[in-house]
Amino acid sequence: MSAADTTTAKVPPVRQSPSSGSGAGTPGRPGKKPSTGVGGGGGGIPWLLLAPCLLVLLLVLGYPLVRLVTLSFQKFGQPQLWGFQEAESAGFENFSKILGDTEFWTVALRTVIFTAGAVILTMVLGMLIALLLQKVSGWVKALVNIVLVASWGMPIIVATAIFKWLFDADYGVLNWLLSRLPGVDMIGHNWFASGPQGLAVIMLLVVWGAVPFVVITLSAGLTQVPKELEEAARLDGAGAWGVFRFVTLPILKPIIVMLTTLSVIWDMGVFPQVYVMRNGHPEAEFQLLTTYSFDRAFVVNDYGTGSAIALVTVVLLLGVVAVYMRQMLKIGDVE
Repeated sequence: MSAADTTTAKVPPVRQSPSSGSGAGTPGRPGKKPSTGVGGGGGGIPWLLLAPCLLVLLLVLGYPLVRLVTLSFQKFGQPQLWGFQEAESAGFENFSKILGDTEFWTVALRTVIFTAGAVILTMVLGMLIALLLQKVSGWVKALVNIVLVASWGMPIIVATAIFKWLFDADYGVLNWLLSRLPGVDMIGHNWFASGPQGLAVIMLLVVWGAVPFVVITLSAGLTQVPKELEEAARLDGAGAWGVFRFVTLPILKPIIVMLTTLSVIWDMGVFPQVYVMRNGHPEAEFQLLTTYSFDRAFVVNDYGTGSAIALVTVVLLLGVVAVYMRQMLKIGDVE
């Protein structure tokens, strides 16, 4: 036997008690993780903190939505409003009435065309201005941002009054400027004599109010585009359009999808611009789904039909939200 065998003592392993706080487990079993104070037992804390906000949303949005659905399935007019008669169940009569009315489909198509034009114009102008702001000096960029925020913060009623003055037939600045061009006589031209021209003016008003938000958001997104990728694309022979298409656009896609969805929701729900521009009485060729629902409910006093039109509009908007969620999930899967 060697000296090493005789002098080296073998110490048996120390057995730890299962109740010890070392966190080690028994052989073959994983040890228990120490509590961090954030995980276990605190799953209800986020819901507790969100409870006040959820309660406010339930009261502000939940009750009106439930009331809207209820009215859309009832026969509800002035006698029911004043309590002279009880509300009667109408089933799907209100929906059959509006879906079988050619005027409703004309208004719906006009709303879709108006929304598509406003959204496309808003996104294109917003992208062009955001790209332009990346090329100008700092003081010019600051000045433009101040102007954008000022126009964005202007009340809708004030902006509508300004546009009414700009496009006025007798004293409008736009008619005066256009008449200064050779061979052009726009003095006394009424932009609201026809529906397409009048809606084009209202569309410009909507775009003017929506562009600042798009520009500011896209400008923030452009700061996240790596300059190395743009420079590498240029070294590979890509021009300005190639860099934008293959580098900038894919990085900005989540922001563009979000802005487009929000613009569709906002522009489809346009009401004060049309209502105020037409002095509270929009003609038939100026009617959109929002004003059409308002007229049916509060002018004709057919609250059931007006609620049905509003509910169809909500369903259309929910379809837009569903498309947005699908696109965002696809983007998340790719990333």
